[in-house]
Amino acid sequence: MDALPGEDGVNLNYLFDPAHWNLEDGSIPLLILSHLWYVVLALIIGTIIALPIGLYIGHTGRGSFLAINAGNAGRSLPTLGLLMLMVTLLGLGLTPVLIALTVLVIPPILTSAYAGMRSLDPRVVDAARGMGMRPWQVLTKVELPMALPVLISGFRSAALQVVATATVAAAVGLNGLGRLLIDGLAVNDYSRVLAGAIVVAVLAVLLDLVLALAQRWIVSPGLR
Repeated sequence: MDALPGEDGVNLNYLFDPAHWNLEDGSIPLLILSHLWYVVLALIIGTIIALPIGLYIGHTGRGSFLAINAGNAGRSLPTLGLLMLMVTLLGLGLTPVLIALTVLVIPPILTSAYAGMRSLDPRVVDAARGMGMRPWQVLTKVELPMALPVLISGFRSAALQVVATATVAAAVGLNGLGRLLIDGLAVNDYSRVLAGAIVVAVLAVLLDLVLALAQRWIVSPGLR
């Protein structure tokens, strides 16, 4: 394939080389699977932590300052710096990476859960209570289903951020698509770097499309 314009001669040879798409160690498909594994773990852990807190704050109105400020704090926190701090404290391995990525996941899910709950029409909630529903039933059968559009939007935002940021795993010796970037820069193989950037971008778009389809399936048509 012809080189892309520019004096560096960057091209797409690495991306379209069949040898890099087999199932051998270091191939692009296996790096994608490793990358997705880090993303899924971080999303699960972050959701387990942030969702109950966000729902509780939105349901009760207590601690709203936490939800409001969590988004700004999450955006301003340098993930790579946090990762290096965790490596210094805990050593190399998956744990520091998961901590850094989970910290990135928590703010959008927390704020979206809070915003979704607070955006509900209070008359609907009052009507549910008037029908004799208990607080847990009001939360699970009325508030949570109606808050799903905002909640899932926050989850999609968190997923996209983690997909893009999970490349930092390669900085501490793990696999994932960051290997293409780190290893390519180490040997001045910019074709490999370009391949890594393209695959990460395509993976993010595909993941968002999957989540968008899931949102259409989960959310009631009347709430879309």
